Amino acid sequence: MRVKENKSFFLLQFGDTPQLRVLDFLIGFHFFDYPQTEIARESNVSYNSLKEFFSFFIKSGIVFKTRRIGKSDYFKLNLNNQFVRNLIKLDWSLTKRNLLPEIKEEVYA
Repeated sequence: MRVKENKSFFLLQFGDTPQLRVLDFLIGFHFFDYPQTEIARESNVSYNSLKEFFSFFIKSGIVFKTRRIGKSDYFKLNLNNQFVRNLIKLDWSLTKRNLLPEIKEEVYA
């Protein structure tokens, strides 16, 4: 597995667990769908770890199956789920809170 050099503000705030890494990846790329192998690779989570909790994400409506290509099912973040919408808002809020002070300093420097 590769080590992610820069952690997102989401992971810095809430911790670096496999579930949160997957959510962080899916929030960052919520317009696209991915097979579980790609989600695991891009989230820097082992596929076996992903398989342990991904079914809960499906049952709770966090992600849903969009299509099947060959033997691979593709999944996407469920933007109709209120919890997911709140997570996206929270992620944006953390990003703005942490980036805006830097932008203001650069403008006035």
